[in-house]
Amino acid sequence: MDVELIRWPSQRERRERLLAAGRPRLLLVEADAPAPVVTDLAEDWVRLPAERADLQARAESLLARLAGLDLTLPRIDEWGVVRYGGGHVTLPPLEARLASLLVAQFRCVTTRDQLMRAGWPGEDPGRNPLDVHILRLRRRVGPLGLRVRTVRSRGYLLEGETGSRKVAVPDR
Repeated sequence: MDVELIRWPSQRERRERLLAAGRPRLLLVEADAPAPVVTDLAEDWVRLPAERADLQARAESLLARLAGLDLTLPRIDEWGVVRYGGGHVTLPPLEARLASLLVAQFRCVTTRDQLMRAGWPGEDPGRNPLDVHILRLRRRVGPLGLRVRTVRSRGYLLEGETGSRKVAVPDR
């Protein structure tokens, strides 16, 4: 994952979008601007003008600080939009109900019974419909870096795939 460079305060909206997506950010604070208040571990700042080597060091420090932490938790909104790792996918209503439960129990086993109750409240559709919708859900969230794993005789587990992080500071 790259560290995004943001001019502060002129790119305030971009900062908010990247914050919502959980992307690491290095704020390049303009010389006459007040220092930003940083409350997110995925963010740091440096005052301009700054040497390229200083930017590189600050970005690497930011990623090193984040290396042991998984700050990217998937989210799903009321419209069935799953967000993770800077991307998003919109799910149909039934799959959104299944995904809501899996997201709420991220990295924990969710039983088939729990998923059946979430997907088909008050009904018993049998085993096959759940399997079909889990397969579809896997295909939809896979490109985001999410996996729905089968836990034999127990249920399913939603987890993130681990990716490499890199620092790329462009030339000025």
